[in-house]
Amino acid sequence: MKHPVSFSGNIIACEQWLHILDELSIGAFTVDSERRVSAMNLTAQALIGLRDSQAIGQDCREVFLGVPCLAKCPFRAGEPDEAAEPSIRLPGDNDDVHLVTRLASPVYGSKGQPEGCMTILQDLSPIVHLIDRIHHEERSLKLILDSLDIGIFTVNRGGYITFYNTGAETISGFNRRDLLGKPCNALFAGVGPEDVSLIKECMADGRARISRDGRLTTRGGLSIPIRANFMALRNEKAAIVGGLAVFQDLTLMHQLHQAVQGRYTCHDMIGRDPSMRRVFEMVGVVADTEATVLIEGPTGTGKDLCAKVLHSASRRAEKPFVKVNCAAIPENLLESELFGYVKGAFTGAAQDKSGRFQEADGGTIFLDEIGDLPLPLQAKLLRVLEDREFYRLGSRHTITVDVRIVSATNRPLRVLVKQGLFREDLFYRLNVFRIELPALKDRRMDIPLLIGHVMRRLCSARSIPVFEITENAMRTLLAYDYPGNVRELENVLEHALIVCRGGAIRVRHLPGYLLDPEEAAEVRRPGSRLDRAAPSGHERDRLLTELHRHQWNRAHTAQALGIDRTTLWRRIKKYRLMP
Repeated sequence: MKHPVSFSGNIIACEQWLHILDELSIGAFTVDSERRVSAMNLTAQALIGLRDSQAIGQDCREVFLGVPCLAKCPFRAGEPDEAAEPSIRLPGDNDDVHLVTRLASPVYGSKGQPEGCMTILQDLSPIVHLIDRIHHEERSLKLILDSLDIGIFTVNRGGYITFYNTGAETISGFNRRDLLGKPCNALFAGVGPEDVSLIKECMADGRARISRDGRLTTRGGLSIPIRANFMALRNEKAAIVGGLAVFQDLTLMHQLHQAVQGRYTCHDMIGRDPSMRRVFEMVGVVADTEATVLIEGPTGTGKDLCAKVLHSASRRAEKPFVKVNCAAIPENLLESELFGYVKGAFTGAAQDKSGRFQEADGGTIFLDEIGDLPLPLQAKLLRVLEDREFYRLGSRHTITVDVRIVSATNRPLRVLVKQGLFREDLFYRLNVFRIELPALKDRRMDIPLLIGHVMRRLCSARSIPVFEITENAMRTLLAYDYPGNVRELENVLEHALIVCRGGAIRVRHLPGYLLDPEEAAEVRRPGSRLDRAAPSGHERDRLLTELHRHQWNRAHTAQALGIDRTTLWRRIKKYRLMP
């Protein structure tokens, strides 16, 4: 230093300290008892932007113009109570700003008398830049993770979710705002503790785990198959600080497996309505028995699926499941289709052919639309039910089979018996255990659940993200009665996906007949307030005003206008009004 510290007995010590601090990239300067800068190391010069020749001998208050002293500055005694924060911002090169922390310490002479002060300056800018870089890299990593079509989430040691990517949102239906900071069992609620246990085990011993048959309950209440990988998260010291879960939606793979293997479970039957819960209970009770089952329900309610679930859950699951649609096969061919024929039985019978009953030996035969079975064949079917024996067409040789019979009809057999269209004795043979599937309009609380399930399946088959459905479109879907039941709902949603082609499904994307009450009789009440509207322009404006006022609620809007709902929809169609 050109100007050594003039502290008696401490010149060498102070100079050494200044050099040592330079090696640590820490700035330091000393001030004598007159507040004059007496020494300054190179790091301090760089931070302050002054050479030591420009600062030494100057009053420290002049060197640090406008910067109040620290609270612990030894020179502040008797001065106004004005103290600066420990951290200050100093201009640097290239318009950079350095965040600098200060620490002031008195310097004492050999006899313990105060002789000045030493101030330490620490530039925090590299640390700030490092933190910014870490945050930037963290944001970049999150962007990468959010672009993946797999679900990823992390938990801390307590099992609370700390990160949840976009893929996880898409699969589960939960927004990250709903789950961040919540225990991970909130995500796996309703499907058992297996996956929760696996992630906790990973954090306990550090070993990775795989859940091959996991399930996840979505926000909409659907239980979907997933495959999840769990592993422990470690810090730089290899200590376990949390857990990581990566999971994949196996819905499409599950569907493909079903198509190949023909295996179905109760998870494939969607419903939370009490009427559907009773169906699930009945299926669970009768599936593992040999009882003959009759499934009744309107068209499109899922009788086919119910029969497949019964077979898959039975002891015959490894054996064939053979379906026969009694209404789709011509009457003159139905007997040979069911029981087979031998060579020469009729013109064109060039060789022996097994029937459906023989193909189902050891397994299950599903007789769909049994109510359409002709009366002559009903007698033959009765014998099979009683003795498990039958003749091929044109043969006198008895064939014995071991089959379980499951039948279904959309026409109540009891009514057909009264009408003389169905044999009473056959009815009692088929009606050993009866399962009745409710119409969709009778379990409306399941419609949102089914919409979510069907949308996921349709979008997965097309390898596209699941489309959102606007509130108005959802209200329209919920208001319709679906005479075609679940099958019609599937067709409606597929139509909407084709028309929409991306984004959100709106009312205009739905089939027109959902909005058009043309088939219903129009009922007008005399003196309707809407009927008294003057020109058509005024009528349209009044309609639109009331629709917006009641948030497109048909019942409330119709009541406000003094007309029935059918008339309202006729006017909406007339003026092409859409939400």
